This record gives sequence, C-alpha cells and structure tokens, in this order.
Amino acid sequence: MSVSPYIFFDGTCEEAIEFYKQAIGAELLFKMTFGEMPKDENQSAEGCSSGFNWPDDKIMHANVRIGDGEVMMSDGNMSADKVKHAGYSLSLSSKDVSEGKRWFDNLSAGGDVTMPWSETFWAKGFGMFTDKYGIPWMVNVEKPM
Repeated sequence: MSVSPYIFFDGTCEEAIEFYKQAIGAELLFKMTFGEMPKDENQSAEGCSSGFNWPDDKIMHANVRIGDGEVMMSDGNMSADKVKHAGYSLSLSSKDVSEGKRWFDNLSAGGDVTMPWSETFWAKGFGMFTDKYGIPWMVNVEKPM
C-alpha cells in the first residue's frame, strides 16, 4: 500500500511541474491534458458533466516522481477561485545538510518562507515555506538519534 498526495492547481500545473523538475529533480512520469481526454457519451465535447469548460492545454492528470515518492497533480480545480492549500505540507528529507539547504532555497524561491532554514534540536537543518504555487513544504535533515 502507498499513499500519494493529489494536488490541484488553478491553471499553473504545467508551470509547477517544470519548476519542481528544475528545483529538486522531479521526474514527469505521465501527463494527460483535458484536450487529450477520450470523449465518450457521458462527456460532452465542451467539458465535463459539471458544465465547466477546461482549456484543452490544461493538465487533467499528471504523475510526478520526487525522490522515492509520487505526487499526482491536476488543473482540475480551475472552476474555483484561487486554490487554497491548507492542513498539510509536502515534506522532503535528506541526510545531507547542503542538499537539504539547496532544496529549501530552490523550492522557496518566489514563495513565502514561514520558518527560515536553521538547525533545530531535532534537525541539522529544517525550514518551512509555501512555494510560489501555494503548496506548503517542509525540508528536514534529521540529527542522528
């Protein structure tokens, strides 16, 4: 069994994937746009059953590998106002302080740092931020017990 987060963006999914590829070496495993979706009898050519018309070039579903984990992503929440991400954080762990600091710096660029990178009682390095796409993150380099 595995658990994978599924993140909904407000039209910036493609851009976010490219950012994560550059920032932390994420790997795109699969991507399908709304325009590539098969049209069947339950799906009108204009969009889904909710009546919202997604642009053909926006991402219906993507799988992205980050380290040993996978994150699923979509622009499927474009019908809402600005997407608000709360109640969770994506967490990255490293055994190397310089690698953790690099991930923190790269991912937090253009975002909002809520806890600057520093040593803590449990970590050689730890920091929290919300990236420029509104996704909350934590980066941690644990101290050996």
